[in-house]
Amino acid sequence: MTGLSADLDRHLPFDVVFNFRDLGGYVTADGATVKWRTLFRADGVHRLSADDLAPLAVRTVLDLRTPHELERGRFTHDSIGYHHLPMLDETWSREAFGDDTDAVSFLADRYVEMLATGRDAIARALRILATEECLPLVFHCAAGKDRTGVVAAIVLSVLGVSDDDIADDYSLSRLGMPRFKEWIVANYPEAADAMSAQPSAFLDAPADAMHLFLERVRAEFGSMHDYVAQLEVTVETLDAVRVNLLA
Repeated sequence: MTGLSADLDRHLPFDVVFNFRDLGGYVTADGATVKWRTLFRADGVHRLSADDLAPLAVRTVLDLRTPHELERGRFTHDSIGYHHLPMLDETWSREAFGDDTDAVSFLADRYVEMLATGRDAIARALRILATEECLPLVFHCAAGKDRTGVVAAIVLSVLGVSDDDIADDYSLSRLGMPRFKEWIVANYPEAADAMSAQPSAFLDAPADAMHLFLERVRAEFGSMHDYVAQLEVTVETLDAVRVNLLA
């Protein structure tokens, strides 16, 4: 049975955030389960307040957006830790996606690139997750799909969650994209044309793209654990991550 059996608990509704999900409930290869209400993935958490997050007892926010994106706002509250961990130097441009570009390959290629551009962010995120006092924790980017999807895939993979569940979790982002698009058009009408012109890959979350990404990680590094080892993240750190996140 896939870890998606608890979808109603996985999706957390907010008025101005559209892709906020709990990563709990997934079963690992050795039979452990990712703890519920401990690790969350999301889109624009900077649009939320500490009161919004209070029912989840969130202690830490990891912001994966670029420095330029911080100009649109960032989450700040004295009672909740905040770390800016950019996964990209700049966001993708529409010009990078041609008319004959395959969406699955395009996304997988971009995700592999993030393993280089986001090295420091990924290493720091894992070290923070190894610190019990930082949990519960939410990490986010702009849409909660791509940068957030890569970090979620890395964390779930080192925990021992299957490729199928990782890809299925990634694909759930497609459910929040229509509301996200509608909200942008309604609140930023000057961006309506640009949003309508977005390539489909910028909003889609095909499971095949995540499967291809995970395959390419193994082809290039041997395994996700081997990639993480290159970041100088210690075995002790990963053990602490597992203790903190697995029931």
